[in-house]
Amino acid sequence: MSTQWTSLAGACRVQPGSVVDLPRDFDPGRHDDKLRDDHGAAALADAKAALLDLQDRFFASAERALLIVLQAIDAAGKDGTIKHVMSGLNPEGVDVYSFKAPSVTERAHDYLWRHQQVLPELGRMAVFNRSHYENVLITRVHPETLWPRTPALNHPDVWTRRYRDINGWERYLTDNGTVIVKLFLNVSKQEQERRFLARIDEPEKNWKFSVDDLRERAFWDDYQHAFQDMLTHTSTEWAPWYVIPADHKWFSHLSTSAVLLETLRSLNPHYPTVDATTKAELAQAKMQILHADTVPPEQT
Repeated sequence: MSTQWTSLAGACRVQPGSVVDLPRDFDPGRHDDKLRDDHGAAALADAKAALLDLQDRFFASAERALLIVLQAIDAAGKDGTIKHVMSGLNPEGVDVYSFKAPSVTERAHDYLWRHQQVLPELGRMAVFNRSHYENVLITRVHPETLWPRTPALNHPDVWTRRYRDINGWERYLTDNGTVIVKLFLNVSKQEQERRFLARIDEPEKNWKFSVDDLRERAFWDDYQHAFQDMLTHTSTEWAPWYVIPADHKWFSHLSTSAVLLETLRSLNPHYPTVDATTKAELAQAKMQILHADTVPPEQT
């Protein structure tokens, strides 16, 4: 299965320097019938077990941090990915942050400030459910939401500048120990429609639907253009993008697991080793524990 995971992850990677055409390069309906058995449940269970083992070593070594970026259009499965893929991890070492519209305090700072505040420390993982990339996506489709309002926002190269700033920030983070995994969940317009209708028709899913989602669907083509530009200009050697085929949820979860597995395996985390002095202290402590268990209770 190890080779299979490598293949799944490789098929999703956006080659740095390439020009991305989503319909041509990445099919949102792609899947693998060989993994379909029970919708990939067995393979996903294996992946979760492997991820938990790797995370335990990653947490113990505390040599690197891991930032997982999730971006997608509405109903592509961001929450489901966190639920079904990340649920196997030890919550002690993982934090999830969902970035909504910026608060008054956040708008009083630069657009990367609120993301900088919650970056993971060494040994920990953080998941950004939506992320700093909203500042070249929703703001591009709706320029009136751009902030902070400075003269630079009127410059014709504003998006090029933001790509440059984000790439530079991510390079700084990777140089300082943070591994960045960027996942774009690629769903088709037809599948989004089906999921919207399910949210309306099924009472237990009503809470998931918002009329704002429908308004944003009218900007589908604009978002696709923004996604393609983002993937083209910000997939770098130090922080590449992975386009996850998201029409089939089970295959989306497997593909995401494959990317995380390959990333953690490449880091090859190890449990810390101890020196001879510490080993001697451990041996002495063991003897004290064993001896204590054989000593009768003190008479009162």
